[in-house]
Amino acid sequence: MQRRRFLAFLIGAFTSLGAIIARLWRLQVLRSQEYVASADANRFRLVSVDAPRGIIYDRTGRMLVRNVPSFALNLVPAGLPDDDEARAAMMQRLSDLIDLGADGPEELERRLAQRTINPYAPVRVANGISRQAAFIIEEEHLTLPGAVIEAAPLRQYVDGSLTAHTLGYMGHIPVEQMESYRAAGYAPDDLVGLVGIEHTQEARLAGVKGQKHIEVDAFEREVSVIASQAPTPGQNVVITLDLDLQQATEDALREGMAAVGSKVGVAAAMDPRTGEILSLVSLPTFDNNLFSGGIAHADLVALSSDPALPLVNHAISGQYPPGSVFKYVPGTASLQEGVIDRRTSFHCAGALWLPNKLFPNDPTQATKFLCWLLRGHGSIAVQEAIAQSCDIFFYIAAGGFGDFKGLGVERLAQYAAEYGFGERTGIELTGELAGLLPSEKWKRLNYSESWFTGDTYNAAIGQGFVLATPLQVLNGAAAIANGGTLYRPQLVYRVTDAQGQIVHQLHPEPIRQVAVDPAYIEIMRQGMRDAVTRGTAWLLRIPEVAVAGKTGSAEYAAFDEDGNLLMDEHGYLPTHAWFTCFAPYEDPEITLVIFLEGGGEGSQAAVPVASRILRRYFGLSEPATSSDMQ
Repeated sequence: MQRRRFLAFLIGAFTSLGAIIARLWRLQVLRSQEYVASADANRFRLVSVDAPRGIIYDRTGRMLVRNVPSFALNLVPAGLPDDDEARAAMMQRLSDLIDLGADGPEELERRLAQRTINPYAPVRVANGISRQAAFIIEEEHLTLPGAVIEAAPLRQYVDGSLTAHTLGYMGHIPVEQMESYRAAGYAPDDLVGLVGIEHTQEARLAGVKGQKHIEVDAFEREVSVIASQAPTPGQNVVITLDLDLQQATEDALREGMAAVGSKVGVAAAMDPRTGEILSLVSLPTFDNNLFSGGIAHADLVALSSDPALPLVNHAISGQYPPGSVFKYVPGTASLQEGVIDRRTSFHCAGALWLPNKLFPNDPTQATKFLCWLLRGHGSIAVQEAIAQSCDIFFYIAAGGFGDFKGLGVERLAQYAAEYGFGERTGIELTGELAGLLPSEKWKRLNYSESWFTGDTYNAAIGQGFVLATPLQVLNGAAAIANGGTLYRPQLVYRVTDAQGQIVHQLHPEPIRQVAVDPAYIEIMRQGMRDAVTRGTAWLLRIPEVAVAGKTGSAEYAAFDEDGNLLMDEHGYLPTHAWFTCFAPYEDPEITLVIFLEGGGEGSQAAVPVASRILRRYFGLSEPATSSDMQ
């Protein structure tokens, strides 16, 4: 009996031992690699190391954008609590610490879900958190598993609103663009340039990420670095803006807008010899530092709801009737096509009655077209018509009158396109619009109406359906200034690597040579010079420098509170104020455009703005006023 029990005991013991050995064999031999991999996954991480983003400078070497130390909050999905209540409490605590508001926990979960690609890879859910919040999260790491504080550089825009529309800002990758950025090697939680130079130069500024193999503890905090590969810093970008001129341009524009009560304005300067943008101001503007680290909801609502649209760069995205600054287009086109010569004159009596085609002998059916000078200019030729901005001359030259056959809308549009109207300039900014050059076909398709001679009259003076951006007006005027070369406006002056070696240098990029005889362009130049010396731009009193320019006052539709169209006693609508000019006349090195939305007469509102900017550019003092001399 005892022997049987002993035998049973031995069998049981050997069976148990065999089971243990089999289990150990399975754990340590058959599945050892699986468990080692699982343990390593819990202990080791392969994380990317962001490359230092490139710095942006103005053309004189002054820093416009720099990287400043800050803290970011990362969450490791695999390290977060499994219990729903514990996870919700953790998200609430983090939300409170970083001031995400009432919907903070949901927002953290949304960001985490949107940006997670690996449960063991840290996901950045907040940038630019305060030092105090970062320290508290580190102190409370035992109750906040999976929350990791990282030192991350934050973009700081040194001059804020002064250069915001040019430099732009950074933010998280838009959802609709996520796949294209992933294909380029970006992670879902990366920050990228969203607008402006930050966006268009993203490939140069971003650099190449590095990697490091680290060991972490149970709370996902880094314990040691096993191996690392250093990132490649982004390249530095020098832009063509001169910060001093940019400031002078903004100051002059603000003063001019305040004088006439304008809510929106643009002032920009270009070198007509190269296409380099020397200053570019759109008002109102905004502080792009608000977007560093993520803009507060209240700030975004305030900017987005402002009727003056401060987030919009009106220099490239504002489309307006250009008015009389457009007149060199029908001027050169009519000369080139042989419709007129420099001695051809038309009589301006202040008004022109265009007969109705259906009732040509009934004067009551005629349409009245006015010149801005109601008493008229008398007999006037093209050069003087530019100087005095005579509307009736260009009505007839473009649309014809009586037996005289004018240029016609199709040829007018053809030559306008030569000067860059109706197409984007290609400047290195986001959001540029193309404006509008109407045609007979365009009107039929959009209005189901025929094209009338009156439409050509309006188009000839930059009114009616014609729309242009201030940058297009500037670029076209620069082509007149330099004798007929249309350049692509450029903002990137130079690009250097981290060692200071030049990897890209600006070279002028001609878009086309305008298909106009230089002799006819010279007539426009002379007319614009006459405009300053004795014409509509006479307020531009800078005797030290020969300036040529063209004023413009473009009518637009505006309504009162009752919905009635606003009009003065002469039947004129309110006007935008325009002025474009270049200097020195003999060998131009700067071209300007000034635009004041609802600013009235360009000769009264926009010309003084240009005068102040040119004085700053040429280092001239402001002229003494009568009060200064008392």
